[in-house]
Amino acid sequence: MNGAAPPPPAMRVERLGVRYGALVALQDVSWHVAAGEILGIIGPNGAGKSSCYDAATHMAARSGRVWLGGRDVTELPPHALAGLGLKRAFQQNNFFTTMTVLDNMVAVLAPEAGTGLLPSLLLPLREARRRAALESEAAALLERFGVPRALHGLRPPNIPYGSQRMLSIALAFGRGARVLMLDEPAAGLGGADMAHLAALLRRLRGEGVAIVLIEHHMDLIMSVADRILVLDQGRPLASGPPQAIQADPRVREAYLGQAA
Repeated sequence: MNGAAPPPPAMRVERLGVRYGALVALQDVSWHVAAGEILGIIGPNGAGKSSCYDAATHMAARSGRVWLGGRDVTELPPHALAGLGLKRAFQQNNFFTTMTVLDNMVAVLAPEAGTGLLPSLLLPLREARRRAALESEAAALLERFGVPRALHGLRPPNIPYGSQRMLSIALAFGRGARVLMLDEPAAGLGGADMAHLAALLRRLRGEGVAIVLIEHHMDLIMSVADRILVLDQGRPLASGPPQAIQADPRVREAYLGQAA
């Protein structure tokens, strides 16, 4: 006997397609990502990367099918996918600008705690303890994602840009993710901030999170991705480990050769 069958990928998509009227933004795109793996998705502007991201998370009308683990989740809405462990962060920083950094994180954690208004009014001591526990958990999560405690009392627009990016990822991740999809998390970063992001991605991979990374920064994607899918004009162009992608003449012509 050959033993037990290997577990299914953490996420798998097959033949995703997206149309905007007569425009075909994505056609016959398939990929998978395993637990503890980073899949990079690259391509020139207009290649269909964001359409692929939106299609996979049911944020756009699309054809094709999507699985989380062994479960077909094609028909589930985005909020239900999040409940199953598929989390996503957007290109733009996503947070409440009028709340402190800490309160942003508490707001993400609080709905999962499930205390209603009436118990909060009748049991103020219990509510105070609950709030203190949430703040402690939120502070630990923020520090885990590289947002230092000294920034927790500030509003997000008043903290360094690199910390804003880390905050957006932390808010998307919440208490945890089976699959984390990141859309250009390195946009606007450089130097130490880029190194911190790379270290965070490697750490999450080491913890068993499956990561799908859409990115333009070739140095980052080549250094952290286990496999890369290249899109061009809405279709798959090439896929494989970073070294093979770098050596592929089709990729060089379509994208890498255009990089500065």
